[in-house]
Amino acid sequence: MIVRQIEVGNFSIFSYLIADEQAKEGLFIDPSADHDLLQKEARANDLTIKYIVNTHSHIDHSMGNREMVRRTGAKVVIHKADAPGLLDTPADILSMFGAEDPPPADILVSDGDLIQVGSVALKVIHTPGHTPGGMCLYLDGMVFTGDTLFVGSVGRTDFPGGSYAELERSIRTKLYTLPGDTVVFPGHNYGMRPTSTIRQERSGNAVIRG
Repeated sequence: MIVRQIEVGNFSIFSYLIADEQAKEGLFIDPSADHDLLQKEARANDLTIKYIVNTHSHIDHSMGNREMVRRTGAKVVIHKADAPGLLDTPADILSMFGAEDPPPADILVSDGDLIQVGSVALKVIHTPGHTPGGMCLYLDGMVFTGDTLFVGSVGRTDFPGGSYAELERSIRTKLYTLPGDTVVFPGHNYGMRPTSTIRQERSGNAVIRG
């Protein structure tokens, strides 16, 4: 199995390459920028990229979708509650980010669904709060948390569709209940280190402690 954490763009975003090196199939999580760098990593491992998975619909995470679809032919995957958000980013926000509008999603997922490349399967954990359809992805002792849970902090809830009560519930009931040694891979490089663990966040997160 291949797991690569790659910081891209101007907003400290972590994109992830997940792949089965035997089947030569992979996916990108939130490949929002630096497409040449991301593709170089895929080519170095001779991978076919099957999916572009968005942890949520905010433009800083989805603005690379259209270009990556052009380059790879991959299908865009998002939680069903955030699919409308891919299509309604205001023009002024697109301009501010220098972004292309994302295409519609090809595959809509729900809590508990699996997103599979080769024998590698990521389990969808629906974690509303940052957005209605925010989701985390669980894989063999790792959880990719998007903008739900950061290292030492949590995602904002003051954007349209956000809810602190829902975010807190999602983190306490769906993330902090995972095994303590589960490695947390966040959606932004905002913390003191690029990864954490569920145990560390339960005891030391500055916003929500377990």
